[in-house]
Amino acid sequence: MTSLHDQSSRGFASDNYAGVHPEVLAAIATANGGHQISYGEDVYTERVRELMREQFGERAEVFPVFNGTGANVVALTSLLPRWGAVVATSTAHIHTDEGGAPEKMTGLKLYTVRTPDGKLTPELIATEAWGWGDEHRAQPLAVSITQTTELGTLYTPAEVRAIADWAHEHGMALHMDGARIWNAAAALGVPFREFTTDAGVDILSFGGTKNGLLGAEAIVVLDPDRVDGLIFLRKTSMQLASKMRFMSAQLLALFDEGLGLRSAAQANAMAIRLRSSLEAGISDGSISGLAFSQATQANAVFAVLDNGAADRIRERVRFYDWDRAAGQVRWMCAFDTTEADVDRFVAVIREELARA
Repeated sequence: MTSLHDQSSRGFASDNYAGVHPEVLAAIATANGGHQISYGEDVYTERVRELMREQFGERAEVFPVFNGTGANVVALTSLLPRWGAVVATSTAHIHTDEGGAPEKMTGLKLYTVRTPDGKLTPELIATEAWGWGDEHRAQPLAVSITQTTELGTLYTPAEVRAIADWAHEHGMALHMDGARIWNAAAALGVPFREFTTDAGVDILSFGGTKNGLLGAEAIVVLDPDRVDGLIFLRKTSMQLASKMRFMSAQLLALFDEGLGLRSAAQANAMAIRLRSSLEAGISDGSISGLAFSQATQANAVFAVLDNGAADRIRERVRFYDWDRAAGQVRWMCAFDTTEADVDRFVAVIREELARA
């Protein structure tokens, strides 16, 4: 087939824009050929189960799914009764970007909390976690945090532990949306279990698509006592793959020779390079009209600039507004973002800000 797009083109809109990592494509090809039992009884899925127990603890259970929304919806459904509610940030993906799926598909209620940095704390959770036993209020029975957050910030293991302890003391479970969990692990420099299992997380949406997979995520149950019927929920939620070996092969590829951490570290490093280059220009006076609204702790850069300048820059390099009223934009780096890509983007930003 003839390519329909310019394969040299890269933008800063989303790490979802990146293609499939060549090593992942190779893993899919390796898993091809011959017959394997369908619906997860294949040898690749069994190896994923073994590997996840090695990564997250011997009680860990894994359920590959097609996408992040599916992982979040099925995971939260398995935690809660029909009258349950989840406390999350107002910027949480489950609230802003999943089309209402968590509430529509499961009947649960989302209680959202505004935060300055996309992170919850026990004190913030407490503003919505109340009313237990009140028949007029959906019962707050779970907390959901995102790692890394939608604003590109990180939870430390100690911060996750503080949230988990508070939640458990109040009879609530803790879910982690790990759509960018590889970027978090690369930035923190610690094993997955240090900020998940060991920090008290009960169930995890384990991301892969944003780190070079074709379309494979997983639900990782860290405390099986907290969930109910997940094997059935995955099927009834249309997240059970017939040829699951190809999803599992992708997940395995991320652990092969450190591919997942290598890819995430590259994305993180390019975000740091982007911000550092622009900060240098602000410092020496060669760039004006630009500021940063969030810490750059992984592969996202949040900046504030004039909307007109942003629009001109976007005509040359694609990215998204985050809050247009505030002039806030988001620049994302991916596993295949290069230094040359960053330097070209910085040059475009310089030129258009100079015009302003």
